Amino acid sequence: MWQMTNAVRHYPWGSRTVIPELLGEPSPADRPYAELWMGAHPAQPSVLSDGRPLDAAIAADPEGMLGDSVQHRFGDRLPFLMKVLAADLPLSLQAHPTTAQAQVGFAAEEAAGIPLDDPTRTFKDPYHKPEILLAITPVEALCGFRPIAESLHCLAKLQLAELMPTIAALANGGLRAAIPQLLALSERRRESLVSAVAAKAASFVAAHDPEFINTYRWAAALAETYPGDPGVVISLMCNHLRLAPGEAVFLPAGNLHAYLSGAGVEVMASSDNVLRGGLTDKHVDLAALIEVLDFTDGRVPVIHPVLGRGGLRYPTPVRDFDLTRVQVDVEPGVLTTSGPQVLLCTEGTAVLGGPDGEVVLQKGQSAFVPAGQLVTACGPTILYRATTASAWTPAQRDQRT
Repeated sequence: MWQMTNAVRHYPWGSRTVIPELLGEPSPADRPYAELWMGAHPAQPSVLSDGRPLDAAIAADPEGMLGDSVQHRFGDRLPFLMKVLAADLPLSLQAHPTTAQAQVGFAAEEAAGIPLDDPTRTFKDPYHKPEILLAITPVEALCGFRPIAESLHCLAKLQLAELMPTIAALANGGLRAAIPQLLALSERRRESLVSAVAAKAASFVAAHDPEFINTYRWAAALAETYPGDPGVVISLMCNHLRLAPGEAVFLPAGNLHAYLSGAGVEVMASSDNVLRGGLTDKHVDLAALIEVLDFTDGRVPVIHPVLGRGGLRYPTPVRDFDLTRVQVDVEPGVLTTSGPQVLLCTEGTAVLGGPDGEVVLQKGQSAFVPAGQLVTACGPTILYRATTASAWTPAQRDQRT
């Protein structure tokens, strides 16, 4: 069991307060802190307290670090990546591939000789990237396509001639016709359309018309940052989700989404495959995005935790990862599973006990625990635990949550 040193990614949309405060650094920071990475992704692996990068430590002893079942299912790699994500500005509108899509796309770009750090590179690895975000502050997000009838009403309410081709495409061919139609518009038509939509949306907000008011408010705001971006219009057809702290959302392959604001603990399959569709200045691979998108419409459910032994567990339909929020008081509890664990302390002090001694985690610190190792934890503290769903077993004693 080792304490880890973790990398911070400084994207322009990040917060200058949330992650610095978690890490005990001066706040506000002099630059945005967008993501804190905890795991073994080769792009930015955590470093163990003995100086080894986590991916190298796993490669040297995959069976001991991962356990038989995880190694057999996922190979010699940690299959999940844990992050703290903190957004003061919206992220790009994006989707992630299935495993089959990632394998095909990655192999094609490797064969074409496109460097991994090339800004036009789409597939960074051959893995899928389902993910869960558990809100630690209020979070707003666009998640999946809202029911088509509702989207038609949202678009038609604006009463804009510029939107008629999109409305016709949506009414006659569904989302599979409407989204490519928007993304394929010329730059001149995009600018005209987005400008008209933003102005009309702002007028409804100013009039305090309650119907779609949050959708229209965000469309107007997004247009200020990304003028002429078709993602502004696409946002009108997306579910607008608000998460309270403690609520979560699961995003499967193909789900079009964008985190708009807020902070959370995010756990995902260990991949960096992001296909962008708008609200960005970065590369957009239109053909690959259309191939990956899930055009199913409907509500995206909010995940509420299951109360049981070990803490508040947030179930998902994938085996790559499992997320639990554990509140530990002064009496120790057991946090043992048959698979590897990453433990993040967000409040108080956590004293982790194992066969070889103790590891003490302060707020913002994390630890890696090899598969199957007996671990006790005492606080008072709050821990977020990531492990593999295939390896999850209930804790050996109740934790008060």
